Amino acid sequence: MFKEIYSFKVNVSREVEEKTTEKRKNKEGIEEELEVTKKVQKEVPFTITIKDPTRRELEEADMEFSIEMSRCIKKGVLTKAMLAKKYSDTGGLLSESDATRLVDLYAKLSDLEGEYTQKTLTHRDITKLPKKIKAEVNRLSAEVALTRREIVTLESSYQSLFNHTADTKAQNRIILWYITHLTFFKGEDKEGEAQELVSFFEGDDFEQKVDAYYNKDELEDSLFQISQGKIASIVSYWYFSNDPKKQDFDKIIDDIDNPS
Repeated sequence: MFKEIYSFKVNVSREVEEKTTEKRKNKEGIEEELEVTKKVQKEVPFTITIKDPTRRELEEADMEFSIEMSRCIKKGVLTKAMLAKKYSDTGGLLSESDATRLVDLYAKLSDLEGEYTQKTLTHRDITKLPKKIKAEVNRLSAEVALTRREIVTLESSYQSLFNHTADTKAQNRIILWYITHLTFFKGEDKEGEAQELVSFFEGDDFEQKVDAYYNKDELEDSLFQISQGKIASIVSYWYFSNDPKKQDFDKIIDDIDNPS
């Protein structure tokens, strides 16, 4: 059994077969009980679970981020750092102070991520790091999360400006990777017993899982439609946050279920 980031429940209206017993008279006029199967609409409960990624999965996701960044840059799409540097030098939509701060934050994030990779490169299982190195890795992880959060906060004032940068496209790609690889679900069988968790998006590789994701969207899969927004919000919050707590995710789900 794997560790999980968070689980939540949803109810989906499904057509199910329901068996009932009815009393009817036979040809001889004798009353007897018959088992009748009817199709009825019923609220079926499902549990959606977001899996905690393994070290290998984190590395695969980071690789996908790098591939997408490289692909965008080759096509001439500017990175956020390039865009911020451009505005810090020439002025424009970004204020000079914000542009300069962003350039510094992007450089800091790059250095932190490089240092984190260097510290963990030779260890497949991060939980088995020596105590001193583990403490340093935890510090770096916290700094990365805080730096990302400050970048997101600062960029939010210029959201339309950064929407089409290589970083944003790569960021969206890595979040999609996590969604398609970390999302599992289980329903209940006819007796009400919980079934085994299975992957929400079928496929042996990322492209197949992405195809499954968009197929569910296009076919208006009822379970996908009712849970997709929650899954995306949970994964995105986890990605940008430093050590999020269960109550943080509870609030996200509650805000979605009960919009003000």
